[in-house]
Amino acid sequence: MLNISPTILIEEISKLIRSFLNGKALGLDGIPNKVLKVAALVIAKDLVEIASYCFASGIILKSLKEFITVVLCKEGKKDYSLLGSYRLIAFKNTLVKVLEKHVANIISKTAEEHGLLL
Repeated sequence: MLNISPTILIEEISKLIRSFLNGKALGLDGIPNKVLKVAALVIAKDLVEIASYCFASGIILKSLKEFITVVLCKEGKKDYSLLGSYRLIAFKNTLVKVLEKHVANIISKTAEEHGLLL
């Protein structure tokens, strides 16, 4: 079992947010990554408190779990009756992107420490 510490540093959250690409599609919250990067200077402490609460309690707000999925046709496919001819795009809440990236970093770090990656 992977143990995720509820303690998150402001520097970690700030670094994660800075790594987001600008110009990505908006999620349900309508917050562009570019705006989040600017606002992070002011709201990083609050984001850390929210993220820490989510990890400590195991509770994620319902509104953070909601997202929109769009199905796009891949160009140049011969047979559009096959599932492989389509791509799913998920538009997620911006805060969820921060939480997911934090967990993904922990998983990657742990996998490297235990020699699980080749």
